[in-house]
Amino acid sequence: MSSASYRICTRCVMDTSDPDISFDADGVCSHCRNYDLQAKPIVDRAASGEAKKDLDALVERIKRRGRRAQYDCIIGLSGGVDSTYVALKVKEYGLRTLAVHFDSGWNSELAVGNIENIVKRLGIDLVTFVVDWEEMRDLQLAFLRSGVANCDTPTDHAFLAVLYRVASRHGIKTVITGTNFATEFILPRAWGYSPADRVHLRAIHKRFGHVPLRNYPTLGFFQRYFYYPILRGIRTVRILNYLPYVKDDVKREIADTLGWRDYGGKHHESIFTRFFQTYYLPTKFGYDKRRAHLSSLIVSGQLTREEALASLSALPNDPDKIGEDKSFVAKKLGVSDAEFDCIMAEPPHSYRDYPTEEWLYGLKDRVWALVKRMRGITVARI
Repeated sequence: MSSASYRICTRCVMDTSDPDISFDADGVCSHCRNYDLQAKPIVDRAASGEAKKDLDALVERIKRRGRRAQYDCIIGLSGGVDSTYVALKVKEYGLRTLAVHFDSGWNSELAVGNIENIVKRLGIDLVTFVVDWEEMRDLQLAFLRSGVANCDTPTDHAFLAVLYRVASRHGIKTVITGTNFATEFILPRAWGYSPADRVHLRAIHKRFGHVPLRNYPTLGFFQRYFYYPILRGIRTVRILNYLPYVKDDVKREIADTLGWRDYGGKHHESIFTRFFQTYYLPTKFGYDKRRAHLSSLIVSGQLTREEALASLSALPNDPDKIGEDKSFVAKKLGVSDAEFDCIMAEPPHSYRDYPTEEWLYGLKDRVWALVKRMRGITVARI
């Protein structure tokens, strides 16, 4: 990108490293405008406390739906900030909760310790699904060799699949997630295509993989949007969208209450995700995911633009740590440093270079938008 064509938003810190970004006459980017239209009403309502009555009613509905089962709800527990805070809140609300952890083989020791602390101190039951490492290793290498931006798809896809499987097995009707608008609304699609697309995952594995995926858990479009929610009656709730959610305050609360220890970066509880965000994306694509994370905090009023720019002036990770992570990832995947460097040197690819079900997800979004208009709903789905 030439310096002449480079632009950065005058409100947040998103820039033209997102090829789909646009700017208005005041230099405000499309991500900020989308936030104001879709997320701001929800975040502001939660921050003001107006959503509290809705949350109380929601908790009661969850309890009624779960009265005949052993658990009221299920949560995914990675040991990160969002999932840890969800665990704390559902306990406070008196929900009988089953936590599920997907062990992808990339957990840091700190993440393992945090998860143990969380379930022990809260008295929450935990189910851990340990992936078949040979299958996971082969799939992870396939995504690296494909050259797509979102090479962290194998973990994200399987975690959701396991969550629904366990919920269905236990007759649980509510999945509570840590997804929220206050801290993670902004994320360019070009920086990482949705990991939910099973057609995309299987296509990349078919082309670059060698080990059959017999045990690796997958979740198809119709399973996620028809079988589980309609036939099995499992609903998903983004509970953090009902709560005032200030990241720094939440970190202090979970540290004081649960002994939680910080990883130094968003989603850095996974060694591969840390490598992916601090080395793979910046080196191969020029994408710095900190821009999206920081911009989300700016538009939700948790950070100033000046503070975000100061954070971005530093490297995404310590160079020695990046080198250690790179060597660790190569060794764990069973490739030499030289072969790994060759994989990294291959040209990047768009996710559209491989089969996807993007049209189907687009159709789903259009149908949902139509339903919202028919119901007179003017804010994004919670």
